[in-house]
Amino acid sequence: MLTKNEDLVMSAVFSLCDGTEGCLVSPLDILSLLPARHKLSRQKLDDVLNDLKCDGYFDLIQSERKGEKMYVISLKESGFAYKRNSAQRRRDVAFKIFLAFVGAFATFIFGLILRGIFN
Repeated sequence: MLTKNEDLVMSAVFSLCDGTEGCLVSPLDILSLLPARHKLSRQKLDDVLNDLKCDGYFDLIQSERKGEKMYVISLKESGFAYKRNSAQRRRDVAFKIFLAFVGAFATFIFGLILRGIFN
């Protein structure tokens, strides 16, 4: 399970790779895709990228181009499956919420039936 920051960074990386096996991106490219309320420092971004690398989402090579830090990212199987897993997680949460509402409704109806029987 990814943390909030890891999920946001992985979503940005996935969109930057745009369905290809890999991409060359700068930290500013990744940071620009993050929501304003979840801005990360460059050091925190490095930490999150290394965590995702260790989790097997992609291979990461750090390089420099014209004095600017760049990342060479090559997606692995987990990285390619990120969007599908994210959608599956949302469906699972929606299903659990639906089951909770059905359970609450059934309990309410059962309580009304019991109240009607014993009153």
